[in-house]
Amino acid sequence: MGILSWIVFGLIAGAIAKLIHRGDDPGGWIVTILIGIVGAFIGGALGRYLLGWEDAMGWTFKSFLCAIGGAIIVLAIYRLAIDRKKPSI
Repeated sequence: MGILSWIVFGLIAGAIAKLIHRGDDPGGWIVTILIGIVGAFIGGALGRYLLGWEDAMGWTFKSFLCAIGGAIIVLAIYRLAIDRKKPSI
């Protein structure tokens, strides 16, 4: 996939992950794209090596499932990291 494809794929996966994993989110659309792209890499690796889905890479339904799952994992970690940076009163 080209760079533009990864950006579009990341935006879609990140947006769906944010819809599924509701809550207060300090990130905008750039953070959504980054979460989606990183989630796609993580989800693709998990789908390929853990679940044995050889076709988990590229523009397939399995790759979308993997990307959304990976983006949910990255979003949860991101929210934990952001919450720890907030000063407690």
